[in-house]
Amino acid sequence: MSDPLIVCRTTSSLREALARIPPENRGFVPTMGALHRGHLSLVEAAKARRDNPVVSIFVNPLQFGPGEDLDRYPRTEEEDLKLLNEAGVGLVFLPSVEEMFPVGMGTFVEVAGISEELEGSLRPGHFRGVATVCARLFHLVEPARAYFGWKDMQQCCLLQKMVRDLAFPLEIIPCEIVREEDGLALSSRNRYLSAEQRKAASTLSRSLRKACQAFAEGERSFMALEALVRRNLDPSLCCEYVAVRRSMDFSNPGPTVDGGRILAAAKLGEVHLIDNMPLEEFEKGEDLPS
Repeated sequence: MSDPLIVCRTTSSLREALARIPPENRGFVPTMGALHRGHLSLVEAAKARRDNPVVSIFVNPLQFGPGEDLDRYPRTEEEDLKLLNEAGVGLVFLPSVEEMFPVGMGTFVEVAGISEELEGSLRPGHFRGVATVCARLFHLVEPARAYFGWKDMQQCCLLQKMVRDLAFPLEIIPCEIVREEDGLALSSRNRYLSAEQRKAASTLSRSLRKACQAFAEGERSFMALEALVRRNLDPSLCCEYVAVRRSMDFSNPGPTVDGGRILAAAKLGEVHLIDNMPLEEFEKGEDLPS
């Protein structure tokens, strides 16, 4: 029988609980709660590497801008803890805002360059909040590895750079996107979508898939790939950007694309949707799905 789930709400209780887990076996999964199969896949990825998964649940106010959905962001603590217990997680850090950011705290982390484009330009200050909370969590948990989903590709690359720049002794492990049957990337915000909006939202992944198909067939023009994505979106989606970036460092491969991942973001009502796929999704000559 597995040990009962330990829930820590203070940094002191977290440090006490972490003393039982060797640092070299700590696999960290930071979340904002409202957990789904995508989050649980990160737990499974940690366990597959024989890491002891430590999960945090914290809705970080620093990464929400004015007019964003901080107040209505789903908070499902009881359901989340049940899922994590069933998944074999032994330790969860569930702090308050005051515990994470004590009164008088005036230190923030910014990652120049990568934080200023695409999502960064749409959501000023967002990545400053992400980098600051992750730096604090990494310091508190001291994991050997931290697991993040590729759905937030820009975030993954930003955190990899932050870890390198600040010499954190840990590795960022990006894990592949988990999708619904219709291709929609799993997200806690999907619950905001109506049935009709869900159908429209699924065209985001389908349009990226068509770009990957075109790449497999020899298309190398960024402008052509971008146009293909935009053209295949449902008219109710307001496309915010399409871009190709290299997976290692989020650099721009230029007008002639040689690989990497293709990203897109779109607004559907009040919901901001993001998704991306590796352009090498299909092998050359492979029979491509319709």
